[in-house]
Amino acid sequence: MSDLPKRLVLACMLAAMTGALTRAQWLNHPEPLVPRLPNGKVDLAAKTPRAADGKPDLSGVWVTELETPVEIARRSNAAADALIVPGDDPRTFSRYFFNVLADFEAAAAPMRPQTVEFMKKQGERTAGNPSGLCLPHGLPQTDLMSYAPFKMIQTRTVIAVLYELDNSYRQIYIDGRRLPKDPQPTWGGYSVGKWDGDTLVVDAAGFNDRSRLDVAGHPHGEALRVHERFYRRDFGHMDVTVTIDDPVWYTKPFTFKVTELLVPDSDVLETVCNENEKDGAHLK
Repeated sequence: MSDLPKRLVLACMLAAMTGALTRAQWLNHPEPLVPRLPNGKVDLAAKTPRAADGKPDLSGVWVTELETPVEIARRSNAAADALIVPGDDPRTFSRYFFNVLADFEAAAAPMRPQTVEFMKKQGERTAGNPSGLCLPHGLPQTDLMSYAPFKMIQTRTVIAVLYELDNSYRQIYIDGRRLPKDPQPTWGGYSVGKWDGDTLVVDAAGFNDRSRLDVAGHPHGEALRVHERFYRRDFGHMDVTVTIDDPVWYTKPFTFKVTELLVPDSDVLETVCNENEKDGAHLK
């Protein structure tokens, strides 16, 4: 990630456009029926809550865990440090938000020749990522922003995901239905899930080809399938495994893992980025 400072600049510009980099909160509103420590703080290590049907309840406001101290130190340099403002330190964003292929050496990345060429051209543009133009981030990018939470609301038949980023939403149907056979391509695709023990297994498809997988701009096509596993290991931590499968653009499926952290006594707020956008022309 030698071009990390450029990506940090882009992330900061996205933040300025969305206003989403500070963790939104409905302040001073303690949630009832939540396990608390003697000092009144939420006990994030308490047992995983259960829904009426006995399955883990994934409901809550979640945000992607910040990077490790080692990774933050690796990213630190004069250019990156100059971008830090109170409440916004892009060095701490999840590595996968910047690059879904962060676990691969450049020569071993499972990209097809046309993908390599696309990324080369992407790097020559001043604003190639559609999210920088106030268009939807899409999956998995929208789940990986370490400073923009999302809210999950679980019912018996569907899990609604409300994103502060983009002010968008997602529905994960857990009522036994299958993915549509011939879907109308959309930014967010279509999602169905089922329980594998205490893990929610989700398959998503039916995406258009206009969003990007990450800030770096890795592309995908309409053949994209996103496979996710959500495991709430305790009250305050949810481990998410994401597998990207797009045989048109990548030579094999690839997988990465992140941890989502509960943001207690909080909420998501409205974010609007689609009116009178003027920043894209100035992204360098």
